[in-house]
Formats: sequence, C-alpha cells, structure tokens
Amino acid sequence: MTGSLDYDIRLDVVSEGYDRETEWFQPRIGMIPPSTAVLTVTRAQLWGSDIFTALREFRSEDFGRTWTGPVVHDSLDRRVLPDGTEVCPCDLTPAWHAATGKLLMTGHTATYHGGERGGLIVDNSHPRDIVYSVYDAGAHTWSEWQTIVPPDRDRFFWTSAGCSQRVDLSDGDILLPVSLMARDAVGEDFWRGCFATTVLRCSFDGETLRYLKHGDEMSVPEPRGLYEPSLTLLDGRYHLTLRNDIRGYVTAGDDGLHFDEPRPWLFDDGEELGSYNTQQHWVTHNAGLFLTYTRRGANNDHVVRHRAPLFIAQVDPERLAVLRDTERVLDKGAQLGNFGVVNASREETWVVTSEGMHGDAQDVMNLDLPEARGADNRVWLARIMWSRPNEPVAW
Repeated sequence: MTGSLDYDIRLDVVSEGYDRETEWFQPRIGMIPPSTAVLTVTRAQLWGSDIFTALREFRSEDFGRTWTGPVVHDSLDRRVLPDGTEVCPCDLTPAWHAATGKLLMTGHTATYHGGERGGLIVDNSHPRDIVYSVYDAGAHTWSEWQTIVPPDRDRFFWTSAGCSQRVDLSDGDILLPVSLMARDAVGEDFWRGCFATTVLRCSFDGETLRYLKHGDEMSVPEPRGLYEPSLTLLDGRYHLTLRNDIRGYVTAGDDGLHFDEPRPWLFDDGEELGSYNTQQHWVTHNAGLFLTYTRRGANNDHVVRHRAPLFIAQVDPERLAVLRDTERVLDKGAQLGNFGVVNASREETWVVTSEGMHGDAQDVMNLDLPEARGADNRVWLARIMWSRPNEPVAW
C-alpha cells in the first residue's frame, strides 16, 4: 500500500429544481486546464427508463465556483434512421487528452422506437456503438457525434464505453474500457444477454478516435455479465472495476489489456462490499487509491438498488480490498448511483452526481417519495480536497 491520505469533502450544488417530467442524469465533468470545467448531463424522461435526449452542458470558468447553462447541443442530439428508429448518444464522459490539448468525450448509442413516447429498443435489430465527440473550447461547441466499430462486427454488436473511466498513455494512445455483447447474445432482449468487458487501445489525433486492438474479454455467468468498466493506473499497475447485477467485481493487470481473473469486491475483513447493479469509479491519487460506490447495508433499503448514499473508501491495491475503516459518505439522499470522477487539479478531485427523481424500491415511479425526503433533482459536486498535492495531475 501507498499509505493513508487525509482529505476534506465539501458539497456544492450546481443546479436544483425540476418540472416533474424530466430529470438530470449521468452528469460528468471534463477539465480544460487550468480552471475551466465542462459539465455534461443528459435530460431523461421520467415516464420510462433510460429515455434520453440531446446532451446539455453547464460550464464554469472559475474552477466550479459559478456555472452557466444549461446549453443544449444539437450536435449531440438524436438522429433518425431511414426506418424511423431514433439513435441517441448517451452515458458520455468527457476527459482531457493532454497529447492533443482536446477534451474528448466517449460513451455509446441507444436506439428508440420513433415517436414522442418511443421506448428503448432492446433486441438485435440495431447495434449499440461506441460514440465520441470533441470539444471546441473557443466556440464552446461539441463536434457531431461519431462512432467507432472494432473489426468483428458480430462480436462487437452491442458495444459500450458508457460511464467508463479511461487511461491516456504517454504516447497519446488511449486505453478505453468497454463492454460488449455479440449479436446472437442480444437476441430479442438484451436484458437477458451477458456482457463481456475488454479494454480497447485507440489512437486519437485531436479529431478522430480509431480502434487499434483490444485485450482480454472477461465475463462471469451471473446475470448480464461484466459491464460499465472503469480503468485507472497507479504505480505501474492497471486496476479495473466492473459492474454486475449481483455484485461488483475488480481485477488488475500490468499492461492495461490483459488482466487477472475478475473477483468480487470485498472489504478487508472478507465481507462482500455489497455494491451491485450500478457503477463504481476510481479516485486516484499518487499516494493512495480510492473507490467510490454505493452498497447495501446502509439503512437504505428504500432506495432503488441501494443507490444512496454514495461512499468513498481507500483500496489496498495489492489485496484489491476496500478498507472498511476508511469508508466515508460523499453524498446522501435520493438515488445517486450514476456519477463521475475527475481530477480537477493537484489539490482537488471532484465527484459529480445527480438526484434520481424516480420513486423508491417499493414504488419506482412515484415521484412523491423522493420529493418527500427532500430531493429536488440537484446536481451535486463533491469536492475532495487533498492534504497534499496529487502529483500526476499536470495543472
């Protein structure tokens, strides 16, 4: 281990209030050094699950003290296919690419039946693709979204870089963790399919993201396999955290493409972490590795999938175990399981999340329930303020 590391946490509200028809969903922040923050967020319809429209953006030029927006980006809106199907980029994460000086955002597409109330298409009639867009910092615009498809189309039929954390290499190449499902595995209902996870090595020249190769394909036989992966690098070793419907998984490897067999996340006393069916993300400091997550067992049975409170705890990178005694609450309230992490500077790491305004575990469509507990569609910014500088951060 690299030892203990002290930090303070401060909660800021970027936005609050809503119309009881839509909610903010999947907020992420990308930093343009030294002090510009670009917060991207999806507006989701509350009448269904994962019903997304054009990406919105909040922007701060003063390191998150004040924000402008939201601004709608038509370049990140739905497109209509010849058969009437609507395709939307979603689950996007912006991150600074130092080699080109560009903010590059990656995620995946989702397809919907046409019309105002068209729901998510879950069969294999249409693929799901890795999507990306590049930010023009001067014009405050995003490029028209594009897709990349690895060579084996049937194997990479449903492919997603949604909600992932990537690692940029010193030569400018990108290690992008993705989940994939073959065409025949999707079948008539992807909810019954099984994802594998792999890491793509990609090139990026400031405009175009290109697939070069990919590493191990990892999965488990439990429902829906391993998906929504996040990758980080500490002391020359790559760490990968993985979502699963039953329990979260973790693995590590030496080159970012090949990994040990994934194993369930545990506390250091051997008990399972209790995080399931939602994301976990890394908070990485040169003096310590941390995990952000939600879990069972926190007096939170009323929250959908136990997605609040949001926790942070230090990880033993050799044992790949969460140190129970270091666990702290980052945020609490309505479901908070869709969130993002960014190293904002050497002094601060930010975790951004939003209050899910669907109901609770017993009545998932009853908006009165989260409102009665004080939720108001807030976008929260949790500032982790380090006791010593995070040296790998260049600004």
